[in-house]
Amino acid sequence: MRRGIPGIRGITATALVAGLALTASGCGGSDGNGTANSGGELSGTVTFWDTSNDAEKATYRKLAEGFQKEHPKVHVQYVNVPFGDANAKFKNAAGGNSGAPDVMRTDVAWVADFANLGYLAPLDGTPALDKTADYLPQAVGSTRFKGKTYAAPQVIDTLALFYNKKLLKDAGVPVPKTFAELKAAAKKIKDKTGATALYLRGDDPYWFLPYLYGEGGNTIDAHSKTVKIDNAAGVKAFAAIKDLVDSKTAITDATDGQENQLTALKDGKVAMAIDGPWDIEGARAGQAFKDKKNLGVAPVPGGSTAQGSPQGGWDLSVYAGSKNLQAAYAFVKYMSSAKVQQETTDKLSLLPTRKSVYQIPAVKQNEMVTFFKPAVDRAVQRPWIAEGNSLFEPIKVQMNKVLTGSATPEQAAKATGAAYRKLLKDYK
Repeated sequence: MRRGIPGIRGITATALVAGLALTASGCGGSDGNGTANSGGELSGTVTFWDTSNDAEKATYRKLAEGFQKEHPKVHVQYVNVPFGDANAKFKNAAGGNSGAPDVMRTDVAWVADFANLGYLAPLDGTPALDKTADYLPQAVGSTRFKGKTYAAPQVIDTLALFYNKKLLKDAGVPVPKTFAELKAAAKKIKDKTGATALYLRGDDPYWFLPYLYGEGGNTIDAHSKTVKIDNAAGVKAFAAIKDLVDSKTAITDATDGQENQLTALKDGKVAMAIDGPWDIEGARAGQAFKDKKNLGVAPVPGGSTAQGSPQGGWDLSVYAGSKNLQAAYAFVKYMSSAKVQQETTDKLSLLPTRKSVYQIPAVKQNEMVTFFKPAVDRAVQRPWIAEGNSLFEPIKVQMNKVLTGSATPEQAAKATGAAYRKLLKDYK
């Protein structure tokens, strides 16, 4: 899942789901420092931190088991780490030189940050980067920092509008192409179906970006080192989310938006929600989508001047302090392979990062890939800088103030810009 920004939502009480040691043949032959044994066969233990959600983690565990079948002397210790905890937990473990995993499923916004701190092993020239020309160009951006590659692209995604086809049909309204059209349809949806038109993620600044892009804005320009969020477009974006909630077009929540949004959509309490491919299977598990065909997916609505959705996804990174680097590199190669990416698409409708996988007939025919691949091709790349993930915190604070009425959109945009200039001292 995407799904909450670590370090913003805070650390939950369940710090870490217990590690699940996967069955494996003997672990003999390791020389203890991560090299292969004298016969060239990989051995030892590889700890894998998987940050996937509840609907995805069983699949990822089975995929890790597949690596053990190919390398029977390697023992994979699978650990599912809640997304909201993973960033801080990895930093604490890596910074303390104790308990960090060999391999981590890393959000695209974290790679530059972790690499800047010296916590990731460069992958250039290692077995981890297999057939690099096969990766989608836009997926590679998040893996690079200061001229080196620190991760392998594993999944790419973006946001879209999930909608309940039956509710829109019963209300007699088309799928909205803009937030203005969505607002205009809200009363009809409520009167005809009893459902609220939209669930608006007020707790997570990642979901603010379509409103910002829709007004022709952006957070920063990393090339010119300029803060952009406090211009007129930023003000309009904050005003847009406030208007949708005040007009009762949307309901929102300051906390637990991930679960609350999915529940509202699954139960038919809202007709639409902005979400990503990681929640397709979760949504289809709900009462409203017993008929899976009832779940529709459309582009994120546009704002007053443009339409845009952020590029997201997941990379696979290797801890610089790993005691089993050779096996870790091989594990990354396996988990980012075309074979594994096809399996995640088949089972979870997640989008591959390899061009070759999109040529496989079963992938080509996947309903969600059919929609999300063009959406990914049009997605807005975020600035892949070390401070990239930190840009969300000021937005979150100001979103809450705007939605609760304690700040105007103008004040919120100005405060966010000021926070950015403190964080990025050489930006104007």
